[in-house]
Parts: sequence; structure tokens; C-alpha cells
Amino acid sequence: MKELLALNVYFKRYSHSMVLGILCVIISNIVGVFVPALVRDGLDEALFQSRISNSHDSFWLSHPAVLAALGFGILILLASALKGAFMYLMRQFIIVVSRHVEYDLKNDIYDHYQKLDLSFYRRNFTGDMMARIGEDVGNVRMYIGPAVMYFTNIIFTFAVVIYQMFTVNPHMTWYVLLPLPFLSLSIYKVSTMINSRTAIIQTQLSKLTTFAQETFAGIRVIKSFGAEKNFEHSFDHEGKDYRKKNLQLAFVNSLFFPLMFVLIGLSNLIVLYLGGLEAAKGTFTPGNIAEFVLYLNMLIWPVASLGWTTALVQKAAASQKRINEFLHTEPQAAQKDSPDFELEDSISFENVTFSYAKSKVPALEEVNFTLKKGEILGITGRTGSGKSTLVQLLMRLYDPQSGEIRVDGKSWRDFNLESFRHKTAYVPQDVFLFSESIAENIVFGDPDGKVNDFEIELAASRAGLVKDIADFPNGFETLLGERGVTLSGGQKQRLSIARALVRDAELYVLDDCLSAVDAATEMMIIRAFAEALKGKTAIIVSHRVAPLAVTDRILVFNKGRIIESGTRESLIAQGGEFASIYKKQAMESNPVD
Repeated sequence: MKELLALNVYFKRYSHSMVLGILCVIISNIVGVFVPALVRDGLDEALFQSRISNSHDSFWLSHPAVLAALGFGILILLASALKGAFMYLMRQFIIVVSRHVEYDLKNDIYDHYQKLDLSFYRRNFTGDMMARIGEDVGNVRMYIGPAVMYFTNIIFTFAVVIYQMFTVNPHMTWYVLLPLPFLSLSIYKVSTMINSRTAIIQTQLSKLTTFAQETFAGIRVIKSFGAEKNFEHSFDHEGKDYRKKNLQLAFVNSLFFPLMFVLIGLSNLIVLYLGGLEAAKGTFTPGNIAEFVLYLNMLIWPVASLGWTTALVQKAAASQKRINEFLHTEPQAAQKDSPDFELEDSISFENVTFSYAKSKVPALEEVNFTLKKGEILGITGRTGSGKSTLVQLLMRLYDPQSGEIRVDGKSWRDFNLESFRHKTAYVPQDVFLFSESIAENIVFGDPDGKVNDFEIELAASRAGLVKDIADFPNGFETLLGERGVTLSGGQKQRLSIARALVRDAELYVLDDCLSAVDAATEMMIIRAFAEALKGKTAIIVSHRVAPLAVTDRILVFNKGRIIESGTRESLIAQGGEFASIYKKQAMESNPVD
């Protein structure tokens, strides 16, 4: 239960409704306990009137016994209706609270997911994250709603009914309740099995969800390699494993109800046998026997639901433990309540070293450079030289293990992270587009969403995308498929560039964003860059040298270190690594200089 303590904040938030719900539980049980007493009095009165009455009236409704039964019947009906009304209100308060908590918890998890850095997403699968915000939250809702409601009802039903039974006949009550401790012991034994098997099921569900998500995301690759059967076989294997684990849990759950009803049936036999003996002695009436049977039946559902409620609590505890694992994960680049980001002079890397988890080789090692405000800095190098890692550190997707990144002499960590990202335009190497229109994907680059049509078209023009958009049936309102599947690789890259250019940012970061563009389009976009980035601070990362023509200075990386630094012309004149890359690409494509 300690994992479920994290939900106390939600119980406090909706404490008013929970208190009203519990109050309805109490009232419904108090009203309900009068029903067996009314049945006792009604039956005894009807039998009494039947014995003493001398009425020979042919109309049966006028018989005193019938009239007594009808009078008590109406009272029983009214009491049952009143109990039902309060049970309805009980559900309205408590079950509705569970839906509110489900909504709040999903939003809290979703918000926390967005605060976590890339290292978290490298360690965890999408399917697992979806399972925790979906299936696991659903299990927690069943605890907050049905489990709390039924457990509260069990407590007050037992308290009220057993008290009433003791007031009637304490000796007989002890015999009637004798099987119940054995039932409680059985629940205790089985609950640990339920908890462990539920945790195993949730883990397997995460694996199954992850496998399905990856299959759908990579369906084009799967079809192109004709690997559908292999994936179908693997999914079937995971599904059978999930089914097997659920059947094992179902077997444990199936032990509850037969055991419960056997013990309840035994209690009924005890009531009839002992009640008959007491009636023979004259210390018990037929009404008392009926009363005790009804009291016992009032305990049947609470006792029967005890096993189900216990299972719900155990499942919720297992699910909340999985949710807490992620909610207790803190981002490495944590958001601080710090001053807003403003670039007045420069951004500098000072002896920055960074390694990815489980990697023995540093991705960056003792990197030192300064980016002046208004300067366009180019970064190049061969594959795996650390270019994209540097960009990810600059965007604070990670924090360096050693060294420091400073802005105007202050630590990078001292600035408000949200403010920094709102004032930065970033084009990642891996383009991600949303299943919205072209215009909406471009407007996404503006945090305020106040971009007008002219600005959208200007950004698309600078990204070399206007001619392509003109060929689409609905122009800028053309809806894209999932992840922009309807666009080519080059069109995706240009759309992501337009998304960045539409933003009036203080810092532009473009990470190898022209790799899928042909040479002619590349030069057109480069010239547009030069116009759009005038007076702006920018970093352009590229393994091709052509996009670096608009830069003021270029850094050349190799194995995580800066090996050359200078203007484009000076680096070519040096005859080093950059000159080698330049000559090789010039021979391959002969670009216009």
C-alpha cells in the first residue's frame, strides 16, 4: 500500500466529494439495516394475526394478516428505495472522483514526460510509457473509485449488520460468523500471489505494446523487406505469453468466489439449523430466522467483493509502483526558477566533455570555443565526430559530465530552460512532423501561434518549399500523414526549416538539415539563409561544406575534439581536414562557389 500513498494529494484535492460519498455509504447502510427488522416484525405480525383472527371475509385483502403484511411491505419498499437513492449518490460522488483523478494523473504523467531529457527516452520504450499512462492509470482509477467505494461499504456494512445481529442473539451471531475468519485468511494468502502476477502481467503488456508500436512505426521497412510473417510470429509469441500470464492470474482469482459462496452457504445452514432449535425452545420466532438470513445475505456481497476489491488494490499498487518509477525520475537538465534567457554577448564552451550512457568513448572531449552574438558559426566533420552531440548539449537536451557552458559569463544552468527554448529555433537532424496541415506544422515553430499567412509563405519560400506546396491539392491546408509520411525526405527537411525560420528567435541551431536536398535546392536555401539570418546568432551543422558558405567561422570536429578553426577560405588554404573534405565534395558534385 505504500506505493498508493502518492495518491493522497488527489484524495485531498477532492476530499469534499469523497467525504460526501462516504457519508452516503453510512446512511445507506443505516437505512438498509432496518429492512430485515421490518421483515421480522412483518412476518411475526402476519403470523400472529393469522392465528388470532376469526375473520371470515371472502375478500382476502381485508384479512388482518394480509393487511399487516401489506403495511410492512410498503415500509420495506420505502426503506429499500431510500437505501437505493443513497447508494446512487454514493456512486455519483466516489466514482466521479475516480474519473477526475484519472484525468489529473494522466495530465501529470504527460507533463512530467515532457520535462524529462533525452537520456530518459533512450532508456525507455514508447510502448512502456504508453502502457503506464494508459493501462496502469486505469488500474489506479479502479482503486480510487470501485475499490475505495466497496471497501468503505464493506466496513460499514459489517459494522452495522453485525451490531444489529448481536443485539438480536449474540450466541447465534458467533456461530454464523464462524466461517468468515477462514475467508479472510484465504484472501491474505492469495493477495500476495495476485500482486506478483499482476506486476508480471503489466511488464509483459508493456513489451507487447512496445512491439506493436515499433511495428506500426516501421511498417514501410517491414513491408519493403517482406518481413510481415516474422513480425506476425513474434507478436503472436508475445501475445501468447501475455495470455498465459493472464490465465495464471485468472486461476488465482477464480479461487475466491467458489470459496466465498461455500462459506456463505455454510453460514446459511448454521442459521437455519440453530434458528430452528431456538424456535423449538420458544426463544426464537420465524421472523428472527428470516431476519438472520437477510442479515447474512447483506454480508454476502461485501464478503464476495472483498476478494475482488483486494485484487483491485493489489493491481493498483503494482501499477502505481510503475507510475512512481517515472514520476520520481528527475531530468538531468532540470528546469529552474531562474532568470529568462537573454543573449547579450556570447555563448562559450569551456572544457566540455560528454559521454553517452554505457559508452566508453567520449562523444565530446575538452571542447572549447566561443560563439559571439550576431555570429554564424559553422560546424563540420566526418560521421561520428560529435557534431550532433554538441548541438544536443547546446539545446540542453543533455548536460555535460564535466566542463561548463556559459552565457555571458554565467552558467548555462542558471537560466530558465523554458525561456531559452522559446527563444531558440532548432532544426534537428531527424525531422518529426505532426499529422496536421502544412500551415499548422509551420506555425508550430511560433510559440505564441500569432504568425500570419504572409509570414508562413515567406518562411516556406526561404525554405524552398513554395513550388512543392503549389502542387498539393489544398496548398498550405494539405493534411500530412503520420510523421509527414506523404512528403519526401527533402520536403520534410525543408518544412522543418520553414518551421524554424518563421520564429523570431535569438539563436538558430540547424543540425545537418539539408542532407536530403539536391544541390540546386541546397544553394537556393543557403542564399535564403544568408538573408534570413542577417544579424542573428546561429550555428549551422553540416557534413557537407556548401551550407557553410554563409558562416563567419567554421569549427572542424574529429573524434569529439576541435581539430581546426577558422574562416572557410583560411581552412581551405591550410590544406588540413576541412580542405580534404572540401576537395572531395567538389569533385563529387562540383557545386557553385
